[in-house]
Amino acid sequence: MGKKIGIAQMDITFGNPADNKKRVQHWVKKASAAGCHIIVFPELWTTGYDLTRIDEIADEEARDSSAFLSDLASRHSIHIVGGSIASKTKDGISNDLIVADKNGEIVKQYTKLHLFKLMDEHHYLLPGEEDGLFTLMDTKMAGMICYDIRFPEWFRKHAIDGAKVIFVVAQWPAERISHWRTLLLARAIENQCFVIACNRIGSDPKNEFGGSSMIISPWGEIIAEGTREEELVTAEIDLNEVEEVRKKIPIFQDRRPEFY
Repeated sequence: MGKKIGIAQMDITFGNPADNKKRVQHWVKKASAAGCHIIVFPELWTTGYDLTRIDEIADEEARDSSAFLSDLASRHSIHIVGGSIASKTKDGISNDLIVADKNGEIVKQYTKLHLFKLMDEHHYLLPGEEDGLFTLMDTKMAGMICYDIRFPEWFRKHAIDGAKVIFVVAQWPAERISHWRTLLLARAIENQCFVIACNRIGSDPKNEFGGSSMIISPWGEIIAEGTREEELVTAEIDLNEVEEVRKKIPIFQDRRPEFY
């Protein structure tokens, strides 16, 4: 039986968590009404890249955002891959992906491993130190954040560790959208897994963002793709397809990691 995925390709109000929560509520309701099993949101959806004010608008230990997503998930009985939020701790601020299952349980909080210097992340944010693995619908999955997709070894680690679906949440600029599409397709093909990628649209004071959110099969086929507008991108996926593709071309058995 297939599982319906919804991607909330939304704009983000710069530096305004309250307004962005209203946006998220709208998209959760829309995805639930459309029969989606999972809804995915973009990177830093609470604040956008308002990094110069991030210390004052970040969420203390992600408590408020986690409670907010947990409540939405349980009320609408939908799994939420809650994009990422700025989480403030005693050590500093991190860019954290939060996943809530349909019962409202927080099943993962992953901190972005690779910080993107071109957008000054290294000046304001702390890098992660743990993997992005979690389980939804009795299936091992994983989450990545934006710049992570330029590191194929990070994706491969999660595939080797059992991930059949890898989610990517992002604020990827329009000027490099060709890289976004090419990298995501490559990550799906080389790891023979579903890649579900949510990118925001709109702009902030420094960047314009490119949309093109995608649901990609383990064979590297684009099942659904967004435009440059706000929209709910949906498609149904069959999780059994992962094993079928991996049997056709057994790259995981044919690997020779002793040489690389």
